[in-house]
Amino acid sequence: MKPFKRFHFIFGLRPQLEPFHLVHYLCLASCLAVNQPDELIVHLRNEPHGPLWDRIKTRVTLRSIDEANAEGFTQALYSKHDEGRLIARLGHSYAHEADFIRLAILAREGGVYADMDTLFVEPYPDFLYTTPCVLGEEDATRADNGVLRPSLCNAVIFAQPQSAFIEQWASTANRVFDGTWSKHSCQLAARLWQQMPGQLQVAPHQWFYHFGFSQTGIRALFENAAPVPEQLMSIHLWAHLWWDKERTDFTHFHAGLLDEHYVRHSSGTYASLARQFL
Repeated sequence: MKPFKRFHFIFGLRPQLEPFHLVHYLCLASCLAVNQPDELIVHLRNEPHGPLWDRIKTRVTLRSIDEANAEGFTQALYSKHDEGRLIARLGHSYAHEADFIRLAILAREGGVYADMDTLFVEPYPDFLYTTPCVLGEEDATRADNGVLRPSLCNAVIFAQPQSAFIEQWASTANRVFDGTWSKHSCQLAARLWQQMPGQLQVAPHQWFYHFGFSQTGIRALFENAAPVPEQLMSIHLWAHLWWDKERTDFTHFHAGLLDEHYVRHSSGTYASLARQFL
């Protein structure tokens, strides 16, 4: 018996001032083509607009975001330290709000959550849909003392309804969120994994996060033709690190350059994998 495949995406937490971007269109189009979900839900606060949205929206289920799902997200915490003030100034607080919303949705109804800067490459195997909870390993992060620590990314999450891991993660995140980037999300998930090893299966980084959040990883995606491992199922694009033209510490590539011409003609890894979904 094949599992029921329900995918969740979150979008439009901020007013949509620009037309729906090709990256986001290709995310949904690749999910539909590769994984053939029984239901694909886009959870919205502000609906997108533009020709690409008009083309895809009839193929997905739209659902308004329940404001109660963001319980635990507190804007005032950003003002308490430099990192929080930077996040607020860059306008990235929507990512934290989405952290809480995705856990609330998955705890209630289960399914697969994926960020909108995902490209789906190969079908997820059936067993992932029936596992209590699955997260993927991302590149280790460096603690203040210089020691590397494991991190589990929340950009792709498989969960059964009422998953013990997801429920514990959600309740703990409400207590530990302090306005820093990932203490309540990826770092917390790794700590809970140690405490609840039987409640979580961890996927190797080649499945979801082969191209990491580094200069090398970002440039391999958009500037170079990099080898693609056989185990690769989806790609996370780390869009907040390169989306704005002014953000050049990882790459000079930016969202304004990622258009149909780029996807059709670039030899870059992302373009080569994405062009079949245009």
